[in-house]
Amino acid sequence: MTTARTAARSAAATYREVLAQPGLRALYAVGFAARLPLTATGVVLTLHVAVGLDRGFAAAGIVGGAVTLGTSLGAPLLGRLIDRFGLRPVLALSGTAEVVFWGLAPELDVVVLTIAAFVAGLLALPAFSVIRQSLGAGVPESRRRPAFALDAMSAEVSFIVGPALGTAAVLALPPEPALWLVGGGFVLATAGLWWLDPPTREASAGDRAPAPSMRSWLGAPMVTALAGAAAAVLLLSATELAVVAALTARDETAWFALANSVWCLASLVGGFLYGVAARPPAMPTLLAALAVGTIPVAFGGPWWLVTLLVVPAGAFCAPALSSSAEAVGRLAPDAARGVATGLHGSAIMGGAALAQPLTGVLIDRVSPTAALLVAVGICLLVALGAFRARER
Repeated sequence: MTTARTAARSAAATYREVLAQPGLRALYAVGFAARLPLTATGVVLTLHVAVGLDRGFAAAGIVGGAVTLGTSLGAPLLGRLIDRFGLRPVLALSGTAEVVFWGLAPELDVVVLTIAAFVAGLLALPAFSVIRQSLGAGVPESRRRPAFALDAMSAEVSFIVGPALGTAAVLALPPEPALWLVGGGFVLATAGLWWLDPPTREASAGDRAPAPSMRSWLGAPMVTALAGAAAAVLLLSATELAVVAALTARDETAWFALANSVWCLASLVGGFLYGVAARPPAMPTLLAALAVGTIPVAFGGPWWLVTLLVVPAGAFCAPALSSSAEAVGRLAPDAARGVATGLHGSAIMGGAALAQPLTGVLIDRVSPTAALLVAVGICLLVALGAFRARER
């Protein structure tokens, strides 16, 4: 008991030291608020198209895919602009695009909405990338691991709260106010980041210098970190879809909310412990642990068993994502930090985008178990490649 109390005090002291860094409390608060409309976008557009416009979930999937594709392509582009011109001009560009899109979205048919969604994704508010870029630039190296762990935990909570708020808005309000409410969230988020103007380069960097060639820093270590982020998100997305499908087949879909909450709570605990560990596992080890811990989930069972099985899998979610973000922040040159964090965001979006059709096809044609085991195999292959890269 004494050892546990000592460890708890040490962990609390570590996170207090991180939050004592100038401007970091405000960065986490504004970053969390800025992520809420981003995480609500997918479900709001899906319900608007499928239910509000009565065009079905196939059309809704196309609109959602357009946003995802645009965001994946736009993240490194916006990162390059931040490296070149600074944060505020990019916020002005993104904020204007969000106001136009969400202001006009209720009046657009599906075809025009799909095109507009792609452009809006291309210029989407880069809240995730900006927060990670600022942590890499402004937090001392000795405190970056707990700082990125806190960020991973904050992102985890935003993915719980944002979609829930978006769903409630669409179901409770007419289409126009619901979409405008999300647009208003983007306006407030942009204003908050503009006011805060977090650092995107190290204080010692001075004037903005030309970014180095990507060939000089996009080598095996950086590619490994990006691949690790993509593999982790692919497995997380596949797990979510496979669990929903398995519970639905047993007529227990309503219990997914409980299983998902336990899964997220386990991830938060894992991220907390990772941030204060004296010698944390390396990213390849965390990826392998995430994959192995997910294998029992693939074989499912009744809702109560699934809820228990997601605990070991969830415990490695936030640590795996945090370790990849920390690696990108460490490896990125200061003058190219925006591009690097943008590529990290693209890797995350790419992993989720690949998981959805791959898992969906395997669920329909084989089984949820097969779908999840394929995702586990992909994650293990990436972990093995990362191990080999470290050995070299």
